[in-house]
Amino acid sequence: MSQRRLSLRVVKRLLLRAVLLLAVLWGGGILLFSFMPVPFSAVMVERQIGAWFRGDFGYVAHSDWVSMDEISPLMGLAVIAAEDQKFPEHWGFDMAAIEKALSHNERHETRIRGASTLSQQTAKNMFLWDGRSWLRKGLEAGLTVGIETLWTKRRILTVYLNVAEFGEGTFGVEAAAQRYFHKPASRLTMSEAALLAAVLPNPLRFKASAPSGYVRSRQAWILRQMRQLGGESFMRKNALD
Repeated sequence: MSQRRLSLRVVKRLLLRAVLLLAVLWGGGILLFSFMPVPFSAVMVERQIGAWFRGDFGYVAHSDWVSMDEISPLMGLAVIAAEDQKFPEHWGFDMAAIEKALSHNERHETRIRGASTLSQQTAKNMFLWDGRSWLRKGLEAGLTVGIETLWTKRRILTVYLNVAEFGEGTFGVEAAAQRYFHKPASRLTMSEAALLAAVLPNPLRFKASAPSGYVRSRQAWILRQMRQLGGESFMRKNALD
């Protein structure tokens, strides 16, 4: 056997082992975090390591895990209204939204529109890295199926609200509520919840502490959507509160 073929076999064997190891780790993580609090997410680790590489040793990726009972139902309603209004109905993917996004992106190559559900965003935040690539989207799809299979919708929403990035070093709704409003997440008002949801598309650009005109207009739109969904009764009806 030539040295080239031997090297290819070694590389293939190593890649296969790496894939199997990741599958075990991700599968174990999905199972474990179906009931255990999440201490940190992959995106938190990515942000922290990135800060250290930049020489920013003052940066701390901070979060405080809280149960859904310790989060205002208005916060869950706000992110559903803003990000994924079909969240209680779909199985991880909003096919209509995906089709619209693909059609939009074909017409506007410089203004890419996403169509990620809360389930997909949770999978990405928990186990993958930030940014856009077909590899990441493929892995995200597989992880989303696993999460939707093993977790309840309430659990997905709980984890999402605890790992979502709301600003520089601020992860999770409890840390965000304390930082921006000096109160626990359980006491967030409708307006405050809508403001936090308004920065989610780009929390490093949009500031809850100093909202731009765009963020304020998005907050107003989210408030209208929250009312149209039915307010807190929407959360009770779908067993998400």
